[in-house]
Amino acid sequence: MYSTKQRIIEASVRLFNENGMDSVRLQQIAEEVGISIGNLAYHYKNKEMIVASVYEQVIEEFNEILRQYLANPTLADFDSQISQYYHFFLRNHFFLPEFFKNNRTQLQHQAEWQACIRKMNIQIRSRLGFMVVQGYLSPETSDELYDVLSEQIWMSIAFFVPKCNLTGQPSDEGAYKKCVWGLIKPHFTAHGKQEFYNLIQSYWWI
Repeated sequence: MYSTKQRIIEASVRLFNENGMDSVRLQQIAEEVGISIGNLAYHYKNKEMIVASVYEQVIEEFNEILRQYLANPTLADFDSQISQYYHFFLRNHFFLPEFFKNNRTQLQHQAEWQACIRKMNIQIRSRLGFMVVQGYLSPETSDELYDVLSEQIWMSIAFFVPKCNLTGQPSDEGAYKKCVWGLIKPHFTAHGKQEFYNLIQSYWWI
């Protein structure tokens, strides 16, 4: 059973996703939770405090995904982490657009979010190196090939859902994973393709 404070945060995230953060009023949040505006004010004195708590929760959710890195050193482990990223960005799709704005609350958490993205990129690049060692990916044929690929992968992971929202395209997990794995596909060895087929049966398109 969620506490009232957690229910407020969850309701705020839903409303931010639906309407944008700037458009949501405290009264709307109170109504979404099913409490009075006075009860809401007891827990959070103003919207800025709610926004700060939402940012903290979202960043913690992202850090939890990062902590799953190489839980099991297989292609399936990366596939599982991709799924977690998909559900994170779908559940919090209001979040990235806020960092294109210049406001005080956003700036307070920007450094934390930038640290998360840096760690995400480092993890992806490390995974690519691991895949080379395991014989899943071909050795680099040019300098910085996998550095560039890791940048492309994290951008696809982070911006696939916002891209779908922007273009009016449906966003589903299968298309999301296909987009990410499609970047890696050209670099698979024969062993890598077979391992991928064995571990992730649904991706027949490899």
